[in-house]
Parts: sequence; C-alpha cells; structure tokens
Amino acid sequence: MTAQSCPRQHCATTMDSAALEPSLYTVKAVFILDNDGNRLLSKYYDPELYPSMKEQKNFENNVFNKTHKADNEIAFLEGMTIVYKSSIDLFFYVVGSPQENELMLMAVLNCLFESLSQMLRKNVEKRTLLDNMDGVFLVVDEIIDGGVILESDPQQVIEKVNYRADDSPLSEQSVAQVLQSAKEQIKWSILK
Repeated sequence: MTAQSCPRQHCATTMDSAALEPSLYTVKAVFILDNDGNRLLSKYYDPELYPSMKEQKNFENNVFNKTHKADNEIAFLEGMTIVYKSSIDLFFYVVGSPQENELMLMAVLNCLFESLSQMLRKNVEKRTLLDNMDGVFLVVDEIIDGGVILESDPQQVIEKVNYRADDSPLSEQSVAQVLQSAKEQIKWSILK
C-alpha cells in the first residue's frame, strides 16, 4: 500500500508537517472575571493572539458565556485550550494553545488560585481581590513570565511575593535586599 492509498499513513504525514516544535511559551493568557463577565485582571502573552483590547474583551465574553454555567474545568474555544475555576463571585481562566497539555495549564490555574487564597486569607472574592490588586499582579508575575511557567508551587509563590497566610507582608525588605546584605557581610569578613 502506498501513502496515498493508506489513510492512516496519510494522516500521520499530514500531522507531522503540522506539528509545532515544543515551546516553553505554554500560557497564552490569564484572566479573572467577575460573576457578570467583567474583566478584573487580564494578561495576554501572545501579541498576535488578540492584539486589540476589543478582541480580547470579545474573546473573554465568549469564554465567559460558554463556561459560567458549565460544570467542567476545561473548554475548547476559538482554537484555544482553556482551563477555568470559579469561586464565589470570580472566574479564573488560563488559556493555552490547542495542543497544550491541559495538566500543565491546570497546574498554573491551581497555583494561581491557591496562592491568591493564601494571600487573601481564604477570602477569594471580588472585593478582597480588588483591594489587593497589587499583590494579585505580583502573584501572576511570579507564576508566569511572558507565557513561560516559572512556578507551580503556591508556597514558593507566596514566599516570593512576601506574603504569609496568617500575616500581612513579611517585611519591607525584599529577598534581593537580604541577599545583597548577606553578600556584603561575607565580602567584608573575607577582607578582614
């Protein structure tokens, strides 16, 4: 049988040519919507995906309309893989390409939700989220940078953004400042 007469071989060669190279750029977008579908936070990491604000909001509305009454965790819409979770009056979304591993996207979503839950002292709702938006952006930035997943452990994320579940910010001093101070102390002790 030739490749043209064997449908399986034809599909295999077609898929091979269409397959994309593996990439670290796993996440295409992250957004949080309220229970009316209004944007509270959004970060798009692929500038070609939805370049204008209008296209982004249209995509978010389509995603919200498809998911807000559903009892699933994964959706496929407009050629994107979307994992999502709801909590009280919020919807959390992580968007990846169609061939992206749903488990990787779910790990990002769970890390985001658990980190925010710890930071907000288990009070993950719209008002508390809006009151702590600076911390929310820090959490997102610690988990994802330019579409690349940096961290999937909520404890590590919370430590990096200087929050504890039972306290407010750990201190005014950042980790970088502490390390710099330690380096200087070691340097001075060597010179003596």
